[in-house]
Amino acid sequence: MTLRVIQWATGGLGQAAIGQIQLHPELELVGCWVHSQAKVGRDAGELAGIGPIGVLATDSLDEILALDADCVLYAPLMPNPQEVAAILRSGKNVVTPLGWFWPTAEEKQRMAAPALEGGVTLHGTGIDPGGATEQQPLFFTGLSSAITFVRGEEYSDIRTYNAPDVVRHIMGFGQSPEQAMSGPMLALLDNGFDQSVRMCLDTLGFADAEIRSSREVAVATAPIDSPIGKIQPGQVAAQRFAWEAFIGDTKVVRVAVNWLMGEENLDPPWTYGDGGVRFEVEVKGDPDCFVTIHGWHPTTVAAGLERNPGIVVTAAHCVNSIPYVCAADPGILTFVEMPVVTGRAHPDLAR
Repeated sequence: MTLRVIQWATGGLGQAAIGQIQLHPELELVGCWVHSQAKVGRDAGELAGIGPIGVLATDSLDEILALDADCVLYAPLMPNPQEVAAILRSGKNVVTPLGWFWPTAEEKQRMAAPALEGGVTLHGTGIDPGGATEQQPLFFTGLSSAITFVRGEEYSDIRTYNAPDVVRHIMGFGQSPEQAMSGPMLALLDNGFDQSVRMCLDTLGFADAEIRSSREVAVATAPIDSPIGKIQPGQVAAQRFAWEAFIGDTKVVRVAVNWLMGEENLDPPWTYGDGGVRFEVEVKGDPDCFVTIHGWHPTTVAAGLERNPGIVVTAAHCVNSIPYVCAADPGILTFVEMPVVTGRAHPDLAR
């Protein structure tokens, strides 16, 4: 059976998702919601750069809710729980990279009601958070025992992230340290990465732990070329965020991101370390495990500005989850309750 899918928003992730939905043998794109009036009426395939596919974009929530569809891949810049609730009530499953990875009891109660009313399921997924920071560390704990520590950590070159408004105004790059530290980024990240930490704590059965978040910045010591133009000396050119769980003085979970505008002209002189840009997963137990993941970062700055694998892998995790979410019982679905999510063979190599 082919599942009918709506793509909500066509930023970088939405564009990648449209292409992947078209390649997935069990999925069909039937609708597309856009924020920009300039995109209304345009073909979703053209917005995604894959050529026309016969699905026209709309900015009307009512039109989306009225469509006959099985699932909405919900990926605007910021989530609106009221929109998500309306989509669920309309009888459409929702897959999103914007939260609900491991919701609190209050969040579960609030979002389960519209899901149950619509007879559908809400699932939060992605990669960071939504994969590398909780799902994959938990997977590798399955190969060990007596776990004492798990870690999921990102090391990325933000020069490859082609979203200038987000980089400057939300992430705080190119601002003074005071502006960046008082900006919204830590609060915006807190919800998602706090869920990552709690998923690891709860699933592994750790005792009650204290979660502590931290943020550090490094500034440019000379002009640095970036997606927002030159970052001048004294302006923020690198940031580190961490969420760590402690039982007493013992650190049991660490989730962190390290975002640098390259490795030159930084104070403090941070680097990516020997592994370059990457994701790392670490488990301390019997036995220990240490995994380095390459391929989810562009090989050059220019390549990233054209097509960023980190965005593509996030979209893939969402798209590949759709059949499993549509088959699940109504309510809130997390990684822990799901079967193993896989991709599908390339059409040229499929049965």
